[in-house]
Amino acid sequence: MSNNDILDMYIYETNTLLEQLESIVLDAEKENTFSQDNVNEIFRIMHTIKGSSAMMEFDTLARVSHRIEDMFFLIREGTMSVVKDEDRPALFDVMLHSVDYFREEMEKVEAEQPLNEDVDSFLGNINSLIAKIKGEEIPAESAPKAAAAPAPAQEAAPPAPAPAQTTEGSADFPYGLRVFFDEGCGMENLRAFMLVTSVQGFCADADFTYQPAGVESDSSLSEVVVEHGFLLQFRSEEDRARAVPIVMTAGSVHSYEEQNYVPAPPPAAEPAPVQEAAPAAQKAPAAPAAQASAQHPQQQGQGQKESLISVGLSKLDQLSAIVGEIVITEAMVTASPDLKGLHLDAFSKSARQLRKLTDELQDVSMSLRMIPVSNTFQKMNRIVRDMCKKLNKQVKLTLVGENTEVDKTIVDSIGDPIMHMVRNSMDHGIEENVEDRIAAGKDPVGEILLSAQDTGSEVIIQISDDGAGVNDEAVLAKAIRNGIASPDVEYSHKEILNFLMAPGFSTNQQVTEFSGRGVGMDVVKSGVESLGGSVSITSEQGKGMTTIMRIPLTMAIMDGMEVSVGDSIFTIPINNIRSSAKLTEADILHDSVNGEMVKMLDGYYPVIRAKDFYNLPGGTDRIEDGILMWLESGDTSYCLFVDELLGEQQIVVKPLPAYVNNFDIKNYGITGCSILGDGNISIILDAGGLYAAARNQ
Repeated sequence: MSNNDILDMYIYETNTLLEQLESIVLDAEKENTFSQDNVNEIFRIMHTIKGSSAMMEFDTLARVSHRIEDMFFLIREGTMSVVKDEDRPALFDVMLHSVDYFREEMEKVEAEQPLNEDVDSFLGNINSLIAKIKGEEIPAESAPKAAAAPAPAQEAAPPAPAPAQTTEGSADFPYGLRVFFDEGCGMENLRAFMLVTSVQGFCADADFTYQPAGVESDSSLSEVVVEHGFLLQFRSEEDRARAVPIVMTAGSVHSYEEQNYVPAPPPAAEPAPVQEAAPAAQKAPAAPAAQASAQHPQQQGQGQKESLISVGLSKLDQLSAIVGEIVITEAMVTASPDLKGLHLDAFSKSARQLRKLTDELQDVSMSLRMIPVSNTFQKMNRIVRDMCKKLNKQVKLTLVGENTEVDKTIVDSIGDPIMHMVRNSMDHGIEENVEDRIAAGKDPVGEILLSAQDTGSEVIIQISDDGAGVNDEAVLAKAIRNGIASPDVEYSHKEILNFLMAPGFSTNQQVTEFSGRGVGMDVVKSGVESLGGSVSITSEQGKGMTTIMRIPLTMAIMDGMEVSVGDSIFTIPINNIRSSAKLTEADILHDSVNGEMVKMLDGYYPVIRAKDFYNLPGGTDRIEDGILMWLESGDTSYCLFVDELLGEQQIVVKPLPAYVNNFDIKNYGITGCSILGDGNISIILDAGGLYAAARNQ
């Protein structure tokens, strides 16, 4: 494993632990206490961050995490009763500030920027809190360390008993555990010290020792560890048994063997091989036998450890690209013009099997990229919590469907739009005065609902609040002042809501920490649309506001219906198609407002002619000669008139070239393109965008 791989793993594991830590603190703050399980978990998290930061030589991170570990050692030993009620808000604040501090430093690590060396003020806050917990008012710089807590990695050397005189152990530490690392993993001395710090989490320094000593500071000992392994020695067999799971799950551990100390024969006796000492051998197996018995649980542990692995996103991108090319190549083979008119039963059977395997490969490759939106949703708890304090509002956040899975790239991209809307609900939506809510018959505590729903083709994310809703008059007045609305025009409620998504639009009269700088909902709209999604708003004054984001589950491969208009080929996503029908001119109604209309089932829907909309030279004009596709996207439903259905096709979505995007082509209902099996290019239509563009013509 290279140094870059180790750094990437450190960043990933630390960020994962910070997300877990923040969730624990936010939940505990609501209960105004940490459970004993919470305390143990936080102690473990800080212990891990301390050890890994020391290994990476990030001394300031190790110092801060060590002091927090000391603080929770005190709480763990005395339970939460040692923290007075008046000190608990400060404890929660310190922990959340710690999460912010570590996240900022992780961003610097990723950007290869120098870390903040000035942490004295932050450490002072932690030390003063430790002093309060201990009931002592002492200077921060002399705050005593918690009893039996491990020494920070950057100090001279951790207190440890003198090493045994024999590598097999000693009478004081008879229970040994020899660890061997993967060949060529590098930094074996620091990996060995990581095991030491992990053992210190449950075993006092006086109850174990290790060889060779000084691995935390002497890199030359890596060769000794490679050749002879790293030996942990314990006073009790129970402590060794507790260390085995830690060794099994540690990174880059190849194997381990248990060793029990066997006293040497008396000097006066004739030397005898160890295996001849039957009583001793029965009580303590020799090293080879111990290795054989110990490697079986290690193999089990390896199986458990490898049941979940982390993979770089770039590798998944590469896999998706290869699968996409396979899909295109499969279509090129099966749709080859050389096969037209030939009856090849064996080939057709093989082609069907190839399609089945290609579909399965696509499903597997797509599923590898799918992750739940829970992490993004959970981050909103922190935003609501901080804004409640700063705005002096009482608001609860309710999460629904947080296990909904979406493509990793999309999850990373929707964080900012969701955050913006949650902040908008906190700042603009929820009333400032509790009396106003009570007078309106509402709960004194406001509520923001954040939900996700998987419809099979897209994920629908809703952010709603039970606040005051949108004031149409205020929004319209601001739109007129900004020059995006005319005072002579009468606008509908929906049109007024759309002004909120105009660039630079904000209803705040004053610039605050959260709004009023002209960064309006256009950021949300552009962000979601860049993912191929759409945003809509509903609101009722006095009842609240809801923002609905419709986002595709993935943007790589999709099922589409190929249609032709003249010599042009278009792809319509299968999920947008309700049905298709061949009608006659007599079935078409002519409306003075909506133009051509057609009745489908129990309703009348407008007709859009693809040939006319895109000004195509070929194609039919007669309804009898073409076919009507009944399409639906969100709240939009209409019929698209095309020449012919060419059949369903699994396609690879390709982005439009940059120079084409300069012509604002996405506003004409075109979302991308695809390469067909015969080499032609098919334009992928956006059902919702096409309707909006046609109505605006």
